[in-house]
Amino acid sequence: MIGYIDTSVVVAITLGEGGADAILKKVGPFQLVAAPLLEAEWRSACRREGIPADPALLQEIEWVVAPGELSSQLARVFEAGYLRGADAWHLATALYLAPDPGELTFLTLDERQGEIAVKLGFRR
Repeated sequence: MIGYIDTSVVVAITLGEGGADAILKKVGPFQLVAAPLLEAEWRSACRREGIPADPALLQEIEWVVAPGELSSQLARVFEAGYLRGADAWHLATALYLAPDPGELTFLTLDERQGEIAVKLGFRR
């Protein structure tokens, strides 16, 4: 199974937030994919919290880079509802990877992003 992993999940694991063990169990069976934006957001969170950013945590993630713009995917995201830019970019990248969202699980701890993911047809 392929799962697009959002930064919120990686940050929660890194910071050992409540429920991190449950999160790890949930992501365990997935082949993880994400946009490289995840690394920038994750490193920013590590810096903000004053903890080292251990890149080994990201080694299981396969990076998805769209060969061009994501205008049509972003339009689909914003038709489903409002999100901040980075959250919309993650969903647009997932749509690029899986034009039929039912083929992909979108892993996020961000409730609003999760709601939009479901509206788009992603599994959660």
